Amino acid sequence: MKSERGPLIFILATLMIDAIGIGIVFPIMPDLMARVGAGDLAQGSLWAGLLMSAYAGAQFLFAPIVGSLSDAYGRKPILLAALAFLAVDYVIMALAGSLWLLLLGRTLAGLAGATYITATAYIADITPPEQRAARFGLIGAAFGIGFVLGPALGGIVATWHVTAPFWLAAGLAAANVVFGLFVLPESLRRESRRPFGARELNPFGTIFAAFRVPGLAIPLICIAVFEFANMVYPTLWAFWGREVFGWSTLVIGLSLSAYGVLVAGVQAGVMPFAVKRLGERRLAIWGLVLGAASLAGFGFADALWMVAILLPIAALTDLVPPTLMAMSSGTVGEDRQGMVQGVIASLSSLSAVLAPLVFTPLFGVFVSGSAGIYLPGAPFLVGALLVVAILPLALRLSGAGYARRPLG
Repeated sequence: MKSERGPLIFILATLMIDAIGIGIVFPIMPDLMARVGAGDLAQGSLWAGLLMSAYAGAQFLFAPIVGSLSDAYGRKPILLAALAFLAVDYVIMALAGSLWLLLLGRTLAGLAGATYITATAYIADITPPEQRAARFGLIGAAFGIGFVLGPALGGIVATWHVTAPFWLAAGLAAANVVFGLFVLPESLRRESRRPFGARELNPFGTIFAAFRVPGLAIPLICIAVFEFANMVYPTLWAFWGREVFGWSTLVIGLSLSAYGVLVAGVQAGVMPFAVKRLGERRLAIWGLVLGAASLAGFGFADALWMVAILLPIAALTDLVPPTLMAMSSGTVGEDRQGMVQGVIASLSSLSAVLAPLVFTPLFGVFVSGSAGIYLPGAPFLVGALLVVAILPLALRLSGAGYARRPLG
């Protein structure tokens, strides 16, 4: 590949657009639910949660499939097709006049989330193994910037019309497809591809197969548990902030934007230095230690100064996923990068489906007093315990070399 600059810009733009597309909906969700007749605010919030679960559930089911498709047919056609599909889906959601059509749109959007999987595999293709953790950190930075921009853009363009954010997201996705047609070469050589068979249609089979790859099970388990524990932040941050500090919607939004800025800065600026200084294994372990500490801190936080201290620490823990992704990537050959990234995305999506079902009721129990103690931070403490539980596994992570399995 003569130059990685154009492809890398395209990949990062794709990931940023993905994040913008997710965040751009947040400010309009109550009005959108009212538009499609979802009922009052309480009922609307329940349906909004269902839309989130539908998106995550579709990603869980289809992520390994799409990742394996890119292993068989190349990254470029799958990536551009997913982006085009996403643009069409945003148009469907903009035109949706019923709740069920909106639900269908969000489900299809989850399927089109293949852009993340294939883009990550593309990064693995064009990056030497020892540099992948830093490159994967750029992925996190792109997502962080997108999550900062998304809600702001959604709030601004929604003043024109409640569906305007969808049209904007569709335009961004379509423009990126055109950009990719000109700057994106294929990254996966034909001799490095593997056939796509009927077994690839079973996401559970693909996940189980990945866990049988030598050296891959431990980082995958660590990723799955860490992502589940970290889902407590997006699931409960607004409710926890309102309950503990009486935050307004504006303050909640500003705190989330501040966290997004911190995450982008950490992954773009701290990640390359930290990988070089500590190595992937030690960075993953220290990240998990900081993750457990920040979750436990939020579990007991009752003052704003504590939040101010804990937010940067929580942002530092976002070094863990790209580091574990790089270690997972290093256990397989070129022909299975899509499969590995698809499985990782699928496990993350499964966490996004299940975590709200666990943390939300737990929050309600400890806020209502039915647990016998008032502790709104209880879900954060459970998350901290989960991270502590995988630390012994993390200590078994291999830091030696980058395995290359035979193709096929």
